Amino acid sequence: MGIRINKFLSESGAASRREGDTAIRDGRVTINGRPAVLGDSVEPKDTVRLDGQVVRSDGQKHYLLFNKPVGIITTTDSRSRDNIMEAISQAGWPVAEKRVFPIGRLDVASNGLILLTNDSEVGELLLRKEGGHEKEYLVTVDQPVSVQAVRTWERGMDILGQRTLPAKVRVLKPDHFSITLVQGLNRQIRRMCEAFGYRIVSLKRVRIMNLHLDRLRSGQYRELTRREIRELRQAIGLETDRRERPVRRPPARPTRTTRRPATKKPRR
Repeated sequence: MGIRINKFLSESGAASRREGDTAIRDGRVTINGRPAVLGDSVEPKDTVRLDGQVVRSDGQKHYLLFNKPVGIITTTDSRSRDNIMEAISQAGWPVAEKRVFPIGRLDVASNGLILLTNDSEVGELLLRKEGGHEKEYLVTVDQPVSVQAVRTWERGMDILGQRTLPAKVRVLKPDHFSITLVQGLNRQIRRMCEAFGYRIVSLKRVRIMNLHLDRLRSGQYRELTRREIRELRQAIGLETDRRERPVRRPPARPTRTTRRPATKKPRR
């Protein structure tokens, strides 16, 4: 029984479903030599190619945390120079055998954490706007940050024709602060800073939910631990914490109340 072509591409790690749809429309995907069409199904015997490369799946789920350097573009399109797939390949990940795709984006001028996986279910849930998943950034600007700017960012402001959700802001130095967002509008932090006349000197993502940058160096990746994967899946509702499940006890049997025999008072 076949599966949809975009699902096949995402489960193999070749591209997210959205990127897969775009690649299909652009004529970059073939099935047994013919151009794929949106809605096509793929059978186990079929040969699927993306940009001329055979797409395979090893049947395993992979989760990588990558410290993206400045200048790397968050795209799986091999035609794009300095793309993230080439970067993790140079870091040592076997892209051809174990395909993964980036969850979300980090603009070319920013650096820091980005999650890559071939778990399409995790990817789709993480990208949902209503998820409210925290992402923390360290930002340095070209001048001291005002109290007014911080209060506005914390309350929410209008950019791109919509209101930003409240953010958590901690000023670490006059021109350096931490900001935690639960949404990902296009160049959101840069636009929020530009609204107050600040130019961003550096912008680094240091946390995605329970995943932290820690000592991961620029251009390096590491695989998530079992515990991190479990906590991540629990946070987006794919797993439940067994420790939080209520313990079911059998109903207590009714007990008969017995009166203590009255003690006779000694006769005087």
